[in-house]
Amino acid sequence: TMSGAALGIEIVVVFFLALFLLHRYGDFKKQHKMVLFGTLLAWYLCFLIVFILPLDVSTTIYKQCKIDSEEHSTNSAVTAHSSQSTRNDSTTPAGLRKECYKPWSYIPDGIMPIFWRVVYWTSQCLTWLLLPFMQSYARSGGFSITGKIKTALIENAIYYGTYLLIFGSLLIYVAVHPNLIGHLDWYQLQTIGITAANTWGLFLLVLLLGYGLVEIPRSYWNASRRGHLLMKTYFKAAKLMTEKADAEESLEDAMEEVRKISECIKYNHPMRKNIDTILKKCPTEYQEKMGRNMDDYEDFDEKQNVYPSEKSLVKLHKQVIYAVQRHNRTRVQWQILLETAFHLEDVAKNETSGTHQFVRSYTPQEPEGFISRYLYTPTVEWYWECLLRQWCYRILAVMVTLFSVAVVWSECTFFSTQPVLSLFAVFIQLAEKTYNYLYIEMACFLTIFFLCTCVYSTVFRIRVFNYYYLASHHQTDAYSLQFSGMLFCRLTPPLCLNFLGLIHMDSAISHQNREQTAYTSIMGSMRVLSFIADGFYIYYPMLIVLLCIATYFSLGTRCLNLLGFQQFVGDNDMTSDLIDEGKELIRREKRKRQRVEDGENRRREWKERYGNQREDYTRNRNVQSSEMKETNYSDTNNSNRQATKYTRSNSRPERDRIELLQEAEPMDFNAETFADDPLDAESGR
Repeated sequence: TMSGAALGIEIVVVFFLALFLLHRYGDFKKQHKMVLFGTLLAWYLCFLIVFILPLDVSTTIYKQCKIDSEEHSTNSAVTAHSSQSTRNDSTTPAGLRKECYKPWSYIPDGIMPIFWRVVYWTSQCLTWLLLPFMQSYARSGGFSITGKIKTALIENAIYYGTYLLIFGSLLIYVAVHPNLIGHLDWYQLQTIGITAANTWGLFLLVLLLGYGLVEIPRSYWNASRRGHLLMKTYFKAAKLMTEKADAEESLEDAMEEVRKISECIKYNHPMRKNIDTILKKCPTEYQEKMGRNMDDYEDFDEKQNVYPSEKSLVKLHKQVIYAVQRHNRTRVQWQILLETAFHLEDVAKNETSGTHQFVRSYTPQEPEGFISRYLYTPTVEWYWECLLRQWCYRILAVMVTLFSVAVVWSECTFFSTQPVLSLFAVFIQLAEKTYNYLYIEMACFLTIFFLCTCVYSTVFRIRVFNYYYLASHHQTDAYSLQFSGMLFCRLTPPLCLNFLGLIHMDSAISHQNREQTAYTSIMGSMRVLSFIADGFYIYYPMLIVLLCIATYFSLGTRCLNLLGFQQFVGDNDMTSDLIDEGKELIRREKRKRQRVEDGENRRREWKERYGNQREDYTRNRNVQSSEMKETNYSDTNNSNRQATKYTRSNSRPERDRIELLQEAEPMDFNAETFADDPLDAESGR
């Protein structure tokens, strides 16, 4: 039989999906195994909720059908019950109810409650305890394990505080109203705990959803307007360059501080191991520089007594971790933005092309695969990029807009069960009459997926959260991975509960005497906290309407602009200045990349023309020069200085000879040493 097979297959498929996405965004080689494991588990559990909840819904509908048919057969005289909803009685003849079709994905009794309990409580432990703790622990400046744990607990006090505040107030409410329940037992406490977590999640969920439901359709529509997209990319480039320069400056300051302390505290000092710990966190080029400067530093006797305290070292350690992370983040984001800008400029150039062949301004860094070589040819690429893509985006924008309108309408009307006003509930009930379980599961999955997209994309879109980002090609940092795992676990359960409310499957909200899904049964009876079930859960989502209106008129963006945080506003002088600045920055980067590519092409041509003969000769020369350098470094301090002078005096003609042999490009056209100022270039030569 197929019983439980669908569940088993989905559990395996979802695991590999989570693993694939983590491999795409994370870096298995460089990142810590605990970070990867924590993120994988968090993503896996959240994907499980999204993928398996539709199966729970179809199984529940089947069980409800069986209950109804039994009632019809035992009490055929009675045509309607006061407790039954109109969809079970008034529209369906008794004859049809006798036969219930089992769904293809039917899950036997007893499996789902256990499954949901494991998934829910594991994800809650991850999001409230483990992941925030791991995140703070990794970023802590302490040198001992106890020091790091102490810092992590203090930093997370605000998280635990907000949760405990909600939990405590609910507990007081139950204690003050003893008529609700006779006495508090473990089950009631568990329900209060779940309600507190869901209330916290729903509070944030509605804020993010209100923004996402408008911003996602708008972003798809804007993506079809190429000029607009390119202008926005230039604007982002100007802003990001400022942030990147700031990050580089703060890293330089931190490295200078480390260098001073590293020179002050020598190998025989007890604090030296702490300095080494800090040095390991520094970028490789700085480590090498400091390593070289260590041995020939002489003038340290007078500073021997002035040592930094352990507290200041902890502070410096944290500063270094933060500076390195910020520097890496801005560097990755800058590279992604450059690729986007270059591509959009290429599209703009190719639009006027008469050959209908897509020509790139420079060759892609990644090697061509089977698809790009045989299927996605330059002609196909031209038709997609210059013609079809914008129409696809427009159609998608219209579809997503309709979906958003349906969500907003349903969020405001899902409490009304008679008549049924929620559009999602209407669609599910129509499918229920024809036992179209596959349609029910697909509709549930697509709706939950859309809600998740609106919520999670908002988090990585909002400027406040720019500290976190998800970048493919293994470029997401550990902090962003942990943050995404934490957020997914915190928001997915209340989001799914809200969805069950939309389709009238949550009896605590719809007040119908119907079979409950296994998912709502483990959430506990909200009747314990009627003011949450009848008040907050029903009326708070209506706030989405106000948030959508505010987002549509870009009120938040305009307010931030007035406060001095530059935002992309079309009719603004500051915006146009930043666009011009960004355009110039992209042009400069393009020139730099073009020079590098020209140099590579020239070298390749020479190699092909003269074969391996010249290459062997050059390699021999390089080996000789590297041997000379090694012998120079291995001398004592005094001879080292003399050797340095010697190599300096001889380095110029030596370099000229190598340059002539290799037919290298001129000095001022080298990407590494290129200076924007022509005077600097002359002096460099």
